[in-house]
Amino acid sequence: MSTKIGLISDPHSTTAPLKEALSIFKREQVDTIICAGDIAGYGEDQLEQTITLLTDNDCLLIAGNHDCWPLDENNNTHYDEKIEKFFTSLPLKLELTIENKKVYVAHAHPPDSLHGGIKLLDPDGIVLPDRKQYWARELKDFDHDVLIVGHTHQVFSEQIGGTLVINPGSTTFNHSCAILVLPEMNVTTYALENREIIKTWNWGMFFQENA
Repeated sequence: MSTKIGLISDPHSTTAPLKEALSIFKREQVDTIICAGDIAGYGEDQLEQTITLLTDNDCLLIAGNHDCWPLDENNNTHYDEKIEKFFTSLPLKLELTIENKKVYVAHAHPPDSLHGGIKLLDPDGIVLPDRKQYWARELKDFDHDVLIVGHTHQVFSEQIGGTLVINPGSTTFNHSCAILVLPEMNVTTYALENREIIKTWNWGMFFQENA
């Protein structure tokens, strides 16, 4: 028996591409949906509608850096009570076992970082061997079969050591989502809104960050 998992990340308060991703997941009859963070942020300011779409579809959620920014050092926020409660309830990571595969979800990189992130691609979306080697070293003791991340707005599915590392890309900026099938470890990426997938969005800013 196989389990289909819909993967999304970085919807950034924009509903149209998110709705299409959810429609694809419904059509493909996924069993569960995972969102790797950054529900809020610099999108089309449709935050409440974005949250509703995710929760109404029973998505498994973690917080991203944009989801934590509204809270200051005193835990104050400008959001209303409902949205504040939603964000403060989000975990920073998920650890799941699906079809006997150990699945880990973090926004940027394990264990629960919100910044930096796994950047593997050049501006044209080609895997850079030195970046892959770097993360092979970083993940050499990482005891999970699958790692799902977001944050960097890069779209990839790469076997790094003993771990399949997947970034489905931002629904908003990469125009992408993905479906992971377990235990087969197959990943299919889908374009959204009749737009070409941008494998590396805003490469200059994100790639210059420290890994």
